[in-house]
Amino acid sequence: MFYMFRNDVKKIDPAQIDPDCICTGYIKSEQLEDVFARLKFPKSSIDVGCIEKKYFRTKVEVYDDYTYIAMRIKQEVSTVGASDCIALYIRKNFMLVVDVFDEDNSTKEKYKQALEHFQAPNITLEKLIYSFLNSLIDGHSDELSDMEMQISKLEEYVLKERAGKNFNLDLHRMKKEMLVLRNYYAQLIDVGETLQENENALFPQADLRYFKIFTDKADRLRDKVKLLNDSLIQLGEVYKSALDQKTSDLTRLFTVLTGIFLPLNVIVGWYGMNFENMPELHWKYGYLACVTVSAVIVLILTLVFKRKKWL
Repeated sequence: MFYMFRNDVKKIDPAQIDPDCICTGYIKSEQLEDVFARLKFPKSSIDVGCIEKKYFRTKVEVYDDYTYIAMRIKQEVSTVGASDCIALYIRKNFMLVVDVFDEDNSTKEKYKQALEHFQAPNITLEKLIYSFLNSLIDGHSDELSDMEMQISKLEEYVLKERAGKNFNLDLHRMKKEMLVLRNYYAQLIDVGETLQENENALFPQADLRYFKIFTDKADRLRDKVKLLNDSLIQLGEVYKSALDQKTSDLTRLFTVLTGIFLPLNVIVGWYGMNFENMPELHWKYGYLACVTVSAVIVLILTLVFKRKKWL
């Protein structure tokens, strides 16, 4: 689908594109070769395959009369799963979005929203590109704030000793999310800065401010992710400290119990000796006396340890 902006937004065919009017299009990658032949783009610029590579990073290439951008898109902050993939071809008064992978049509919907962001008579190519790029991070700030609250809640669970057995796994998952987000925003910043440099002079100097606005937004989001990542590292240290404290308390408890019952081991060892002349063994109240002495020793040591706050 292709659109032309004049007094209103008009749906057109590729053959109707007017180089003197702002035009845009959204196509599937399989349509690219045919559309490029009509739009007279060089055949060598058909390069969307690289997006599908596992370790793909955003690619920005500037040519004399157009700019090529290949990128992945994270629709939701809190998911590490598959992301949408697009390619952007930008030349004078024209932006083409190539859908490489968009299973749920979410990127297509964002594209349509971008078309409605500015009034048709006042639209410029810079505003159109800004509106589309801005839609890719729309709502991310609120989602990052929700993650901040989630991290705060996890810290509260740790301090109240209510952290679940999968706490370390959840922490690792969130750190992975932060890594993906940090790279995502860094790549968006690269895109914004490249457009702002305007190396091939596609945009009027006065309208480059839109790319700066987008770059600043992506930069703030990256800074927020850095702070969240630092909070996760700190949370891991708090959890480790809590585990160490728990282990220390358990060790101290066993040490105290050992100290309390150690005198009883001495008594057992003493009366376990095989000597014939031990008068207590034949005394009528010997057993009762031994039990009473043992109980008194345990009671006294328990009171002493409690007074010293060792128990």
